[in-house]
Amino acid sequence: MIRFAWLTLAALSAASLPAQAEQLLPGLWEFTSEKLVVDSMEMPGMAEMLAQMKELPPEQRKMMESMLAEQGVELGSGGIRLCLSEAQVESRKLPFQDEPGCTQEVLEQTDSLWRFRFECPDAKGQGETKIISNREVANMIETTYAVGEQQGTSRMQSRGQWLGEDCGTLKPQS
Repeated sequence: MIRFAWLTLAALSAASLPAQAEQLLPGLWEFTSEKLVVDSMEMPGMAEMLAQMKELPPEQRKMMESMLAEQGVELGSGGIRLCLSEAQVESRKLPFQDEPGCTQEVLEQTDSLWRFRFECPDAKGQGETKIISNREVANMIETTYAVGEQQGTSRMQSRGQWLGEDCGTLKPQS
């Protein structure tokens, strides 16, 4: 399930990449889920998940935060935070290229819409990003996953907002 979660986060960060005309700003971005449906069941919102994280015993919470940090992700006040370097923003590449066995394809790229699909050993899906401005994006990602005996589908709608140039201690994903 952790790998599925990482693929979902990677897809979210893919959505942060720019379309042809509107170049997104590099720096710290926060993504909040507006709707997450897994196997036809609506899941708790991002605020509820963050509240649950705060209730974990300190050791467990620290371990979860460390695992996220290793992937270039941290928990923000309303969602997850990612740091995007100038090189990442300019590259216009999906972040799946470094995942073993993963392939990706940009299906359509216009000034304000980017559609893509990806396939990895345990998940495949498609999505689209609407570029609202160089500081805001809206995303929709549909995924089919199979991890061991667990199989299913998910659909997530999220929004990304640029917070500023300074990423603090958070490093861009490689």
